[in-house]
Amino acid sequence: MGKIVRFVVATLREAIKGPPVYYLWMVTLAVISMVGVYGYAQQFEHGLAVTSLTDAVSWGAYIANFTFLVGLAAAAVMVAIPAHAFHHEALHKVVFVGELLAIAAVMMCILFVMVDMGHPELAWHFAPWIAKPNFPVSMLVWDVIVLNGYLFINVILFFHALYRRFEGKPKDKFYVPLIFVAMVWAISVHTVTAFLYGWLGARPYWNSAIVAPRFLASAFVAGPAFLLPVLWIMKRFARFPVPEGAFSTLRRILSITMLVDLFLFGSEIFTDLYTGSAHAAPMTYLMIGHGGHTALRPWIWSALVMELIAVSMLLIPGLGKKVPVMLTACVFAFIGVWIEKGMALIIPGLVPTPLGEYVDYDPSLIELQITAGIWAIGMLFFSFSLKIAMAIESGKLRDTVTLGPEAVASDASEPTEPTEPTEPTEPAEPAAEPQEAALPAS
Repeated sequence: MGKIVRFVVATLREAIKGPPVYYLWMVTLAVISMVGVYGYAQQFEHGLAVTSLTDAVSWGAYIANFTFLVGLAAAAVMVAIPAHAFHHEALHKVVFVGELLAIAAVMMCILFVMVDMGHPELAWHFAPWIAKPNFPVSMLVWDVIVLNGYLFINVILFFHALYRRFEGKPKDKFYVPLIFVAMVWAISVHTVTAFLYGWLGARPYWNSAIVAPRFLASAFVAGPAFLLPVLWIMKRFARFPVPEGAFSTLRRILSITMLVDLFLFGSEIFTDLYTGSAHAAPMTYLMIGHGGHTALRPWIWSALVMELIAVSMLLIPGLGKKVPVMLTACVFAFIGVWIEKGMALIIPGLVPTPLGEYVDYDPSLIELQITAGIWAIGMLFFSFSLKIAMAIESGKLRDTVTLGPEAVASDASEPTEPTEPTEPTEPAEPAAEPQEAALPAS
């Protein structure tokens, strides 16, 4: 018990230390999260009437963000698969970032579902042995199971690895098998969510076998697009030794998956618009509009332009390796997929209605407040957990009681600053000037 207390105290102390920019970032997120809490208080008091949701468009910004974040959580596997299945040494050193991203994304998923329900006490309807959740028939119950299971698995993996590293001990034997369970589970998380939409036969925009592959392809775009800037910040500002191989591998993954995602979405556009059948009405409304209803047209065309620019930047030889270009491409890809998997997926599935009505939807101010607040809460957790994880993984934070001060000092003395792409060094001076002598190994 004493070890756990020391671990908690040491990590909390590490989380509250940092340069001014760290405090500014955390305070900004805290303020945004408070704005979101205030917006939710308004919604809780007055009900969903304060949102732009209607009987026709019953899912909006909340479920759009939920769908995108499910993919972002599953995309963390794009670090785990190369690291553990293919023994990619560079990604193996930063696999904890993928595990943390999965935890933060699933937490935000659950929060978006809770605010979309209106009142959180309604969640008891999913409780086993208390309510009747209609398992295994209901796909919604399957989604609840895989999401909570994935959260539980990643919490174990992340905090177990940190705790053992804090103690200076190797991971337990169950860690690697559980990693492979998490890989399979991550695919199932997004597949089940896709099936949740695909099984709705009355919604032709969702009732397609290509929905699940589209979900996975777009998820594997969002993950690297988020992780690449995070790893660059870790290397540039936190001085964490992120290997160059991690950047090159994630860039390749992002380039390939973006092409696959654009191809699948293009196939959907061609199939719906070229045939011109009645089932093409949602796609027509999305891409062109109908009878003056064009609320979604700016969203989808902005997304497609940003994704095309991003993939072009990454595929031009030599251009994608430049840091400003890489970061710009990641931002464009992330926002583009967020639109494609969010507003451009949810709203056309509901418009037109089964009766042929067209109802435009724009998020209300309350919805925007709550959405920003949930994202801020997720990023708060991600930021302070990442700071703790970097301190432990780099050897700066150790259990001094168990290991002793000498062992901790020796571990922390290992070089932790990242080495930029090395240039050829000049040969050593032939005779040994004392100041040129190599430092003794710690």
